[in-house]
Amino acid sequence: MKRKNKLMGLILILTLLLSVPSYADESVKIIYAEVPEDWSTPQLWAWGDDGTNVFEAWPGGVMLEDAENPGWYYLHVPVWATNVIVNANEGGVQTSDYSIGEVDVWITVKDSDTVEISDSKLTTGELPVYTPMIDVYVKVPESWETVGLWAWLHPDGTNAFAAWPGETMVQKPDGWFVAKAPAWINSIIINGNEGTVQTGDMSIESKNVWVTVGEDGSSEFVYEAPAVVAETVRIHAKAPSDWLNINIWAWSHPDGTNVFPTWPGEVMIEDGEGWFIYEVPNWVNSIIINGNDGTIQTGDMSVDAGKDVWIVINDENTYEFDYSPIEEAINVETTEIAKPDPLPENDGDNGMMSLLLLAGAVAAGGGMFVYKKRKK
Repeated sequence: MKRKNKLMGLILILTLLLSVPSYADESVKIIYAEVPEDWSTPQLWAWGDDGTNVFEAWPGGVMLEDAENPGWYYLHVPVWATNVIVNANEGGVQTSDYSIGEVDVWITVKDSDTVEISDSKLTTGELPVYTPMIDVYVKVPESWETVGLWAWLHPDGTNAFAAWPGETMVQKPDGWFVAKAPAWINSIIINGNEGTVQTGDMSIESKNVWVTVGEDGSSEFVYEAPAVVAETVRIHAKAPSDWLNINIWAWSHPDGTNVFPTWPGEVMIEDGEGWFIYEVPNWVNSIIINGNDGTIQTGDMSVDAGKDVWIVINDENTYEFDYSPIEEAINVETTEIAKPDPLPENDGDNGMMSLLLLAGAVAAGGGMFVYKKRKK
């Protein structure tokens, strides 16, 4: 049945924490940020010293407003996340990269270039408590225009969200919809079209879950990401001889979904003919080729999603790409030249003289040119 119970007072507080990410080891710290008034919906991008990102896609996790400290926003992140960027306006404004320790920090942002960081507490009251979360992934019929998650604790009926149809789920590039819910819930309903269609009640464990919904509203779920045979495209690259360990970094713009978890990406495989090759999902539209363990690289390349691409790199700043094989092609252009008068047939030096005359004619303005040209 549809769940439309009113939320208890305690749960109203918990709903403020629903955008908090969940970390397996629950070893977290809190990052506070005070931002300019024209910075709306502050978000946090965070990563470890090894390049591992906390969040799947830029601009990162939405920071929550602290009601007891107006102007301050916060988010919990793993203690290993020792590098941060504060951004806002859907990533349109941001600070530079800042290195922080493994302790709670307070970041005061005056503007994009003026930032103060302190590990001394700058807010009042108790620090918000970290609430573990789970991710709910869903695939629904194409006729479902919107997708919502309703979640609660059975049998006491405590709801995770304030009102039906619950939390709006966001679609990822791979087609799955996703939303977070508190780890204490044990029952869910997936609904669509503003709650007018729905599944039945599903009893789940407190862990990430993948739900598949049929046209008739039937559902099934598993606790491990289903093996996906994703359509891929092949990236081909030729790099300078002094570029070693050729890697590819790939993502989707503008949502920032990365194919690989850490820089410099994945090693490309040489085909024996000088091309380095790697297959990426067909939603990729931005790539970087890098070498020498990521210390040398091209710039960002915007490519057509869903197409194989061939890239020839001359140096970091000079490269070209095409959607058909870039090959060495011999192109011959000829210009008609005047024929010399024939020499007597019995002259033993006729062959050499003919070559000399031909050379002279070419020098006078006629010629035959052979050159190599890249096909673009």
